[in-house]
Amino acid sequence: MTDILERARQQVLDDGVGLAYDDLVEVLRLPDDRIPELLDLAHAVRMAHCGPEVEVEGIISLKTGGCPEDCHFCSQSGQFTSPVRSVWLDVPQLVQAAKETAATGATEFCIVAAVRGPDERLMSQVREGVAAIQEAVDINVACSLGMLTQEQVDELRAMGVHRYNHNLEAAKSYFPSVVTTHSYEERWDTCQMVRESGMELCCGGLVGMGETLEQRAELAAQLAELDPHEVPLNFLNPRPGTPFGDLPLMGSADALRTIAAFRLAMPRTVLRYAGGRELTLGDLGTRDGLLGGINAVIVGNYLTTLGRDADEDLALLTELKMPIKELAKTL
Repeated sequence: MTDILERARQQVLDDGVGLAYDDLVEVLRLPDDRIPELLDLAHAVRMAHCGPEVEVEGIISLKTGGCPEDCHFCSQSGQFTSPVRSVWLDVPQLVQAAKETAATGATEFCIVAAVRGPDERLMSQVREGVAAIQEAVDINVACSLGMLTQEQVDELRAMGVHRYNHNLEAAKSYFPSVVTTHSYEERWDTCQMVRESGMELCCGGLVGMGETLEQRAELAAQLAELDPHEVPLNFLNPRPGTPFGDLPLMGSADALRTIAAFRLAMPRTVLRYAGGRELTLGDLGTRDGLLGGINAVIVGNYLTTLGRDADEDLALLTELKMPIKELAKTL
């Protein structure tokens, strides 16, 4: 049997066909001394099928905390004792945050709300906020508002929201260990409606939550089946007061193997560094990931945790000669 990286070179790099589950398991089992070779291949795949540009995004929470769902990793759940209070932003604050995000060179601004799904109050505020941002700032607007109805999907598209984020979070087989208040299928259905609407779908997950290596490969394969435009890859940053608050941080070697495996599963996808990379990978690992399949970053802070300084990420992209993607309206 040929070596997994030889097979991946031919299938993914040469033919542009992502690896399936069994091969992804093999990739994730590669020994540490083969990680540089793996990252080199993942980087070559990224360059061949996505090009050198990096997409930069900023995010802000319109509604923070008080969420009724019990996602075990999330400090915004109202069911846990995490020290996150419920807060709403007003429209001027959203516009100011969008301006600050655009000033970093980012091409994407994502409005996030900690809810099961949007009610009319939230949809009204999003409607007003998106219109105000579009009038004041030249930046693409994305949203992440939980599970949607078809009517809400249609309305967001009509507003000019160009991308919608809704993560699968975990592999289907592990999902009941992560969330009990809604199902994997409910998340999948929202993602399908978004894709069919013509909005770009941003759908990723969180690794390092106690899942097996095989379940990590399963998540990558299931995301590849869904075929989102963008996959944000988060690494668990254990939050006090949550059920996963005492889990250990994922090791950097496992994190780099995961980045490369996701790239080999989805050669043409925008693969974005998201939450937890600062702790899991540090500065050196952040560089390795950018040279190992990553082609997008969230700059600045996340929803409830601090990220790397935006200037540090932008300086690293300059050093690596990775141009920031030009702003392009897609709708």
